[in-house]
Formats: sequence, C-alpha cells, structure tokens
Amino acid sequence: MNEKPSENIYASLHALVKLRYTAQGFNYLPRQPVRSLLSGRKRSRLRGRGLDFDELRHYRPGDDIRNMDWRVTNRTGKPHVRVYTEERDRPVMVVVDQRLPMFFGSQQKMKSVVAAEVAAITAWRVLAVGDRIGAIVFNDNNSVEAKPSRNERRVMGWLGELTTMNNQLSVASGQENNPNALAQALATLERSVGHDYLVVLISDLYGWNDTTLKTIRRISQHNDVICSLIYDPLERDISQAEKLVVSDGRFQLEIDPASQGLGEKFEASFESSIAHVQAELKRHQIPVIPIDTVTPVADQLREKLGGERVLQ
Repeated sequence: MNEKPSENIYASLHALVKLRYTAQGFNYLPRQPVRSLLSGRKRSRLRGRGLDFDELRHYRPGDDIRNMDWRVTNRTGKPHVRVYTEERDRPVMVVVDQRLPMFFGSQQKMKSVVAAEVAAITAWRVLAVGDRIGAIVFNDNNSVEAKPSRNERRVMGWLGELTTMNNQLSVASGQENNPNALAQALATLERSVGHDYLVVLISDLYGWNDTTLKTIRRISQHNDVICSLIYDPLERDISQAEKLVVSDGRFQLEIDPASQGLGEKFEASFESSIAHVQAELKRHQIPVIPIDTVTPVADQLREKLGGERVLQ
C-alpha cells in the first residue's frame, strides 16, 4: 500500500480548506495596526465596501439632515454635517508560484506548500469580508487563471488546480527550471486586471529581472500590489548543513558549505539579491512580506499584517 505523502511536502485540498478557520486577525487594508508591516502606507483607493467617513464640514443647502453632527453643531453654534464616501468593491488576485525552485524545504515545509497556504488563507479571509478573490497559479510550463468571484465553489475549483499543480512537482521527473515563467505569469496578470484590484504575489521571486519589475510597476499604478516573499531559513544560513545535494531537475551535485567559504558566499549572494528586490519594490511603495517555511503561515500573517493575537 502506498503511503500518503506528507502535507509538509505536498499540499492537499483538505488541508487548504481547513485553513479557513485560521484566516482571522489580519487584513490587507491600508489602515493597519501600528505593528503591521502595512502601517504607514499612503491611503489606498481600495477600501472594500460600505460607507467610509471622509470629513466634517459646514452644512450646505441640500445636505441630508440625517448626517448632521449635532454634538459639533451645538458646541460651535453652526450646523455641521458628517460627509461619507461610498467604498467600492475590491477584487483580489493572488498570483501563486509553483515552479521547481519552490520545491524546497529544509526543516518543516516546502516553499511550494507554504505558498499554497498563503493563497488559501488569503482567499478565505477575502471571502469572509465579502470581496471577490481570483488567482493565477503557475509553474515552469503553464498557468491557470481564475477570475475573481465570491462563489466558494469557484474558489474551491482553483484551490484544487493549485493542489494538482503542487503535487506534480518532483526533482525526479525531468522537470526543468524556467526563469521566464514569473515574467510570463505577471504578463498574464497585467492583461487580466484593470483598475482598483489588490494583487498578492506569492513567490520566492526566482528569475526576478528588470522585465518583472517594470510589469509590477505598471500594474501598481492603478492597483495595490503586495508581495509575499517565500523563503527557507537554510537559504539565509547554510552554515549548519554538513553536506548538501542540489539539483536543477536534471543534474545533481553534492557540496560542502564549509568548503572554500561556499556557505558564506551563498548567503551573501542570497541576502544581496533579496535586499535588491525589497529595495526596488519599496522604492515604488510595494510592501514585501517575508514568509518562512518553519512558522505556521497564519501566525506569520497575523503578526505581520494584523499585529494582534486571536483568542482561541
């Protein structure tokens, strides 16, 4: 009998569905608690639905008397009204990386599984507040696109596609890396989104280049963009590893991180690359949320986007 693969190595639809019960204590709105990584962002035009208080001003003929602020009116002796603006629907698109470089994890989970969990928790949170959620899921060879919807069945549909793509990852199947797949997925995204979307890019950003940056900049001109940067602790510190076997899907190589300072060189290269990406995105006011493969994803999102504890 074949053993069921670990959910730390391959995502399952059942596990992604269960994550809906953890999708609380955070949000992607511009108004954030002080501890949130999104705090201090300029006011976004994407606020969700409902009525949002805009200003307090003197009464003008034709104003709705129901909006009169009687406390201020009595204190100043002049009629004042509270002005509200209607908040619009905010469609959300998650872009989920399932390429071969994401099929890596040193302690707890594969980066590909963590990316799937970020996407699922984001989807359940967006549905909970009544907004629409869609997705572009891509690997080295193809991509799947789902238009934003509030229909839970449709969300389950693309989560199923995500699970299928995740379970196809293997270093033994002859798969090859495609550094251009990220740029191709972002090009698809640019054709799909119009204005006033929230885009959540979930990736390790392998293959990042000037083309991807320019595409993200164009998208961010009329939409909010947030990057969830998935990484494994070993990528930042491989000094603890005695021997490593690395593969590009076709060839394998055993390396000793202590040999000729390879560990230090790798770590310096990784930090330099990540710092460059973060600096470029920050320059264009695009937040980067680092997500590691060890700590539970929901806890990381609450800490970095909510700044609060959820009582069980």
